[in-house]
This record gives sequence, structure tokens and C-alpha cells, in this order.
Amino acid sequence: MNTNRQEIIKMAGFIGAAMAIAGYVRHTIEDIWGWFNLSLLIVGGVLLLASIALNYKDIIEYFRGRSGRLSANMALLTVAVVGLIAIANFLGYRHHKRYDLTAEGLFSLSDQTKKVLGGLQKDVKVIRFDKEDNPQIADQMNEFKYQSKRISYEWIDAVEKPGAARNYAAKNGELIVTTGEGEQRRIERLQQADEQSLVNAILKVTRETLKTICFTEGHEEKTLTDAYSQADAKLKSENYLIQTINLATSKQIPSECSVVVVAGPKTSFLAPEASMLGQYLDNGGKAMILLDPETDHQLDDVLKKWAIEVGNDFVLDFSQAGQMFGGGPVAPLVFNYGQHPITQNFTRSMTIFPQARSVKVIPASGSGVNASTLLTASPESWGETDLKEGVEPTLDDKDTKGPVTLGAVASKSLGENKETRLVVIGDSDFASNQAFRFQRNGDLFANSINWLAQDEDLISIRPKTATNRSVTMSGAQLNTFWWLVVVVLPLGIIGIGTFIWWKRR
Repeated sequence: MNTNRQEIIKMAGFIGAAMAIAGYVRHTIEDIWGWFNLSLLIVGGVLLLASIALNYKDIIEYFRGRSGRLSANMALLTVAVVGLIAIANFLGYRHHKRYDLTAEGLFSLSDQTKKVLGGLQKDVKVIRFDKEDNPQIADQMNEFKYQSKRISYEWIDAVEKPGAARNYAAKNGELIVTTGEGEQRRIERLQQADEQSLVNAILKVTRETLKTICFTEGHEEKTLTDAYSQADAKLKSENYLIQTINLATSKQIPSECSVVVVAGPKTSFLAPEASMLGQYLDNGGKAMILLDPETDHQLDDVLKKWAIEVGNDFVLDFSQAGQMFGGGPVAPLVFNYGQHPITQNFTRSMTIFPQARSVKVIPASGSGVNASTLLTASPESWGETDLKEGVEPTLDDKDTKGPVTLGAVASKSLGENKETRLVVIGDSDFASNQAFRFQRNGDLFANSINWLAQDEDLISIRPKTATNRSVTMSGAQLNTFWWLVVVVLPLGIIGIGTFIWWKRR
């Protein structure tokens, strides 16, 4: 009878432990205690404690023996190992690091995205309305949340939760980005869920106002609907408003213009127009002036006040790298960039400037002007002042000896968070459709606008695309490859093996 009593006590202990574990596991799965889970935990705990209390002498005696000590040591070792694993997992969760081993960083967010997310001052919700969550969007949002605690992501089925759908006036199939509540709420609805679209939507809902970029017209400048259509699309994708202004019919540059762009005028600015642009800069304006060679722009006096001078020449580049891309000497390549936010990420990259003129920094006529070189061509370049068709150009005393500067920046603080900013480049074709996608050309144009508009959080390298690494071979190359791999190499290995066997035989 005593044996049966001891067995019953032991069995009660095992049953109690099982009930307590079952109650806790059910709680973790259902995320609620409930009366059933709580009952399992309490009853199981009581049975386990009662079993230990009624059988404590046998337990103590067991642990005094050799097998008990070994079991205790094993239990302590197991607890220690589990504890170390738990600590390692906790530290990994709190301080984890992701690595992207692709050459282009295809599975990493771009520098631009990281800057935007890192600078968020408002909480942003990204909500996907659909019957099922999209794994790709969920993975993308995990990357976003990893960069900023301000970002949250939620998937909602509009059919199962119609109240939430009505709250955002959404339906299944929509992806929205929202911030704020009530009258302060701002919502952006996305057509696609790629990284750039999400970042643009986040910028739209978090920024108080959108800035306007004004392109001058009336001097045969590059048009946004034709030569600059890609540049126009890029600026709009970064949430800038675009408009054109005609200085000849205006009394002053409109106040809504955050940046004024002069894109390759072919005819001269009238004196009142040049004066208007000068006054705009004097009052803290921002301008990007792109001047092609062999044009009389009549903006020299305006630029000299800001320590910049544009040469009356044609920049030629006779470096070996310049000839590799087929543009010829009249299309200089730039590998050397000034220390400036516009070009801070341009290391080991290049830009091309079809038909450019020189730009150099000179002593400023006004005080407080900070001017510096932005773009410099190769040492084999020079500024040719007498370029004639059919005549081989040669460097002489009238020319500007290389390396030639193609672009410069200037700024001046006017106090009270007011600052003039100016970018001058001796070419406008670098941002036209034919050259916009060449290496860093598009980034140079967009970054210049970002810096001028004081949107430095957008200055970075844009998202990357996968490099095409497919191998294309001609028929002769395929035949050669087949003979080498299928015939010569196997027969060679068999022959070497046979020779070794024969020598050792």
C-alpha cells in the first residue's frame, strides 16, 4: 500500500508538471489566459508542489547518491547552455546586423532611403488592404522598420474589417501611407510598392509643404517636355512641383520658387532679366545656371559677384578614358569632384559633359561669399578658345591649360536661417535625355537641386538595378567551348590517370 501511495504521489507530480506546461503553452499561442488555461496552470502547479512536498525525503536521498549528483550536474549544465543560447538570441535580436552579399546591394535599402527614414520626425503607417498579405511588401517593410522605429506596417482585409477600410476610405488591393490623426491626417495611395514609391509617399505625408522648382524660358532653354523630360520626371518623383517662368514678363521672380534653373539658354538675357536674377540671389535665392559653350548669355556680372567666371572656350579631353566612350574630345569625362554634399558619394564614378565650357572660381566682388570647385576634367583636358572644324586643335597661350574646371558652387549666409546658394556648370546637355542615365549624370542634376532646395536628406545614390551578367557567345565560341569542356578536358584527365596507373603498375 505504501508503494502504491508513493507511485500515486510521483504520478501526480508528473501530471501536475504536464498540466502547468500545457496551460502556459496554450496561453502563449492564444495570447490570453482564459479560465481554462489559468485552471490548468493553477491545478498543475498545486499537484506539482504537493508531490514535491510529500516526497521530499526520497528526492533528497536521490540527489545524495551518485546518479542524483550526475543528474543534477547535467540539469545545471543544460540550464546553463539554454541560458547562454537565450542570452545570445536576445542580444542578436536587440543588436542584429544584416549583410547583403550582392555586388549591387540589391537587397539593401539605398542611401537615399536610409537618410529619409533616419530623419523621420513623425510616425508613419503603411497599410496593405487585401485578402492576403503580400510577402514581398512585408519583407520590404521589415527593412524599413529596421531603419526607423517611426515606421509601422499592417495588413488588413477590408472585407473582414470594413470599419478600418471606411476609416481610410480604402478597399482591397490598395496600399496606403498615412500619418497623423483626424484633421491632421495625410494619406498617400500607391500604385506600386517599390522602394522609391514608398519613400516618395513617406516624404509627401511627412513634409509640411512641397517645394517648387522654376525653369526659366524665353531664351531657347532646354524644355521640360522634350530634352529635359527625364530630369522633369526625376524631380517630380522626388515630390517637387515644377513650373516655368518668363523673366521678361515678370516684375520679379515668384516667391514660390524654391530654386530657379537656367538650362542652356541660346540667346542673351536682357539687362532687366539679369538684374532680376541678381536681386533674387542677393535676397537669399537659390539658382542652378547651366551655360553651354558659344552662347552669349550676358550673365557674367551676376556670376562674378558670386566668385564664379564662365570661360569663352570649348573644353577638350584627350585622355584615354575620354576616348573609350565614343564621345570624342568634345565630351569631357569627370572623375574628380570637389568636397561638397552634392558629390560626396561620387567616389570612383564618372559624369560626362557633351560640349562644355570652362568654369572657374575667382576672387569674389562681394564679401562673405564661399565659392569652391565642384567638377574637374582630366589633366589631359584644356579649354580651347579657337576651335575650328577640320583643324586639329592644339594647346596654345590663349587656351586654358588643364585640368579644367567644369562646375563650381557658391553660397553666402545672410543670417536668420537665410542663405544664398548657387550652382554653375558649363554644360546643360549632361542633364538632357541622351546623357541623363550615364553613370552619375542624373544624380549630379538631382543632388544639385536637393542641395539648392536645402533638402540634403535626399542627396545620395539612387536605388540600384541588377547588372546583366548573361554570357553571349558566337557559334565559333560555342564550338570551342564544347570541344574543350566535353572532349579535350575529360580525355586529358583520363589520359593523365592512365599514365599514372601505368607508371605505378
